[in-house]
Amino acid sequence: MKKIRGFTLIELMIAVAIIGILAAISIPIYQDYIARSQVQRVHAELTAYRSPVEDALNRGVVLISNAELGYTSSNLTVAVTSDIASFLADGTGSLELTLGGSASAVVAGARIAVVRSSNGSWSCHLDTSAASAWKATYMPSGCD
Repeated sequence: MKKIRGFTLIELMIAVAIIGILAAISIPIYQDYIARSQVQRVHAELTAYRSPVEDALNRGVVLISNAELGYTSSNLTVAVTSDIASFLADGTGSLELTLGGSASAVVAGARIAVVRSSNGSWSCHLDTSAASAWKATYMPSGCD
């Protein structure tokens, strides 16, 4: 007579419990990774417009429209105003976007601004007051 081998109910329940524990640990970590990568992506998209801004400022243009920048809206952002660039005659100003659209709920509402000083140096600033569950780990490098 042939003996049939299989799994017992206890063995299956243990396997399901282990999978459940692993899922409970990994899902929040994955969601944090997604939120952090979305913030970094928006920061990278925004800093890409520094070169067109420098070009316009060197030509004496301070009212820079989205069309002049070549701005294309992202599925992760919402423009703060009609134009993302706001500069003064002395060259100071900023490029600013708000996370929204398809962005993770924990970072939606955060405002990223890439600010230019009168001496031509750029810095990054984040206003996270509107983000529901902002964590310091979401901050892109070089921002404050």
